[in-house]
Amino acid sequence: METEQFKPVRLDAKAELARAMQQPGFKAAWEGLEEEYSALSELVRARQQAGLTQEEVAARMGTTKSAVSRLEASIRSENHSPSFATLRKYAHACGKRLVITLV
Repeated sequence: METEQFKPVRLDAKAELARAMQQPGFKAAWEGLEEEYSALSELVRARQQAGLTQEEVAARMGTTKSAVSRLEASIRSENHSPSFATLRKYAHACGKRLVITLV
């Protein structure tokens, strides 16, 4: 029996995004999610800059890893939005201050 060699296919994310932007409705939907993904990116970036895992942030917040995971995921959710107090606790656990700017 012949063995097949695994041949990975490189993903060019920029090219794929450019292609997707040509599809009807995609660009509007993508831009509509910009605020949520920007907020999520800031949370994860703060945690990573602090060199912390979700479990370590959870310990500092006095909660569980799954709660931190849900918090990070909830930014994208229409069903649940974290409170200001929760976001502040997360920021402080990462050694940051919570600052909200409207532009």
